[in-house]
Amino acid sequence: MKTTSLHDKHLGLHAKMIEYAGFHMPVSYTGITEEHLAVRTGMGIFDVSHMGEFLIEGADALSYVNHLVTNLITPDTTKVTYSLMCDEKGFVVDDLLVYVIKEDQILLVVNAGNIDKDFAWVSEQAKAFHVTTRNLSDQYGQVAIQGPLVSANVKTMLGLDGSDLSFMTYKVVPYQDGYVIFSRTGYTGEDGFEIYGKPHLIDDVWDKAIAYGVTPCGLGARDTLRFEANLPLYGHEISESINPVEAGLNFAVKLDKSFIGRDAIVAYKEAPKRKIVGLELLERNIPRHGYKVFIGEKEIGSVTTGYLLPTLETPIANALVDIEFSSLGTDVSVQIRNNFVPARVRNRKFYTKKYNK
Repeated sequence: MKTTSLHDKHLGLHAKMIEYAGFHMPVSYTGITEEHLAVRTGMGIFDVSHMGEFLIEGADALSYVNHLVTNLITPDTTKVTYSLMCDEKGFVVDDLLVYVIKEDQILLVVNAGNIDKDFAWVSEQAKAFHVTTRNLSDQYGQVAIQGPLVSANVKTMLGLDGSDLSFMTYKVVPYQDGYVIFSRTGYTGEDGFEIYGKPHLIDDVWDKAIAYGVTPCGLGARDTLRFEANLPLYGHEISESINPVEAGLNFAVKLDKSFIGRDAIVAYKEAPKRKIVGLELLERNIPRHGYKVFIGEKEIGSVTTGYLLPTLETPIANALVDIEFSSLGTDVSVQIRNNFVPARVRNRKFYTKKYNK
């Protein structure tokens, strides 16, 4: 298994470690509930160095990336753009963040489990453009510091001033003997920052944050937080068999430009067949990914993510269901082992995001 530069620090903090996307990563330290609540009420830090970073360089970089991804990428060198890469059928190859460092130099940040697949896709699609593609995933580390107390403390903690950044903006700033990307982004629904840099710089950021009292958080809380904030996870709410329309990600799809998969998405929007909805279970049980959803004896879909969250009293889930059964208030059931647990379709607003707009 691969490890990040922070691996020994996780072991030193007695983290519970698991294999994830080919990496040996912390799933929790003191417990998922405690870490979830630390981010919702204070400050938590995540090692996300397993994420992938690709650099697109060349005269056609901007036009190529706009061909590659669904969202509109402008020359703005302060903006971070959430987008999707789709195949010709409109299904999602991956979701990613796009940083325009310069008009001829663009950073793509992709999911850890998709690095090899994504880089092969990005490189193949680049052949018709005057660009080069480089996989820098092994050369950089990344941490996310998230929570309502982060903005008031990050300058004292790290010497990094984020007061001039709003949500989904970034800057490149000096740090120690190098530079880091300091980005007001995250995957928790809270305000906070993601910091990218050479591994020794990220190690220093981690040490300072832990010394300052920031709670170390693992992949378990990362998943409960992103789900509660209605943020998709590849392989769950989006995948090579789920398109952006089904996932409810139309905001990240700009149909007034050309991109791979556009025509298929336009055609699908005319007659959609499925939709991801929220579910609330009416009995106390845990709906897991892949559990089937029924109306009577008719199977109508399956759970993409489900939890009994620390902040809620009833279990909730996302589920991909046939669109004719997607109306709010529709009574359904979720098959959990041999039981059919009653549930009801609800909205996916499980939590109000607290970004610094």
